[in-house]
Amino acid sequence: MEHHKATGTGARPAPALREYVDSYVGFDLRGFPAGVHRGPPSRALTAVISLSGPLEVAAGVDDGSPVTRFGSVAGGLMCRSVALHHDGRQQGVQVSLTPLGARAIYGMPAAELAHRLVPLDDLLGALAVELVDRLRSATTWAARFAALDELLLRAVGRGDQAREVRPAVAEAWRRLVAARGCLQVGAVAAELGLSRRYLTERFLGEVGLPPKTLARVLRFEHAHELAAARNPLPWSDVAAVSGYADQAHLVRDWREFTGRPPTAWRRGEVLLGAG
Repeated sequence: MEHHKATGTGARPAPALREYVDSYVGFDLRGFPAGVHRGPPSRALTAVISLSGPLEVAAGVDDGSPVTRFGSVAGGLMCRSVALHHDGRQQGVQVSLTPLGARAIYGMPAAELAHRLVPLDDLLGALAVELVDRLRSATTWAARFAALDELLLRAVGRGDQAREVRPAVAEAWRRLVAARGCLQVGAVAAELGLSRRYLTERFLGEVGLPPKTLARVLRFEHAHELAAARNPLPWSDVAAVSGYADQAHLVRDWREFTGRPPTAWRRGEVLLGAG
């Protein structure tokens, strides 16, 4: 029987892409029991390119969402975990985009992809086909990341992209992310000289989530990082460090975003601590 192994290799994109792309992660999972990996909500618009068999993905966990097969898939911001069904083996590359990246690379506002999963081909056309071919023919992670830099820079440089993100929305996004969601939306609006309603409407229209919901996702994302560490803090400390009023508020958001309370999530997530 093959011993289970999970390896991941990360890289930052080329400097000219860093406004649009947060990170690249190459992953190689082998020898696990077949099951479901929960991809939690985060600040990133995620694209995944499989280097092995098709990806079987659902935009929700345990809620009846249909499972769709993709060779490569892109999604917008989510308020619930995405289910990646696997047979115990999966190799691929994950690209994490910012909302600015949605306009620069896909040519559309991030809001058009919110709560959705679509084939990457639908967004990048022939460039996606070339990208997948290049990634699958490369033999090292460094070569794959270099190919991503080259082709995503080409996507940005195609010209005639959609208009830029409104500066107020971009600044509100930056402030919320920097504070990991621990900011009052009304205070952010006031600092930008806007009404809360105006900022919320513009933010929702560009990003696909209202700023208050994004703040909740950011707090959850911080808590998830802490809980997924090799030696995690107690849940009460996770709640306090990530800005929750108490552990009960953390449990409520965790259940909403992952479909499970925190302790059940930890038991069910087979990849935690692997590698």
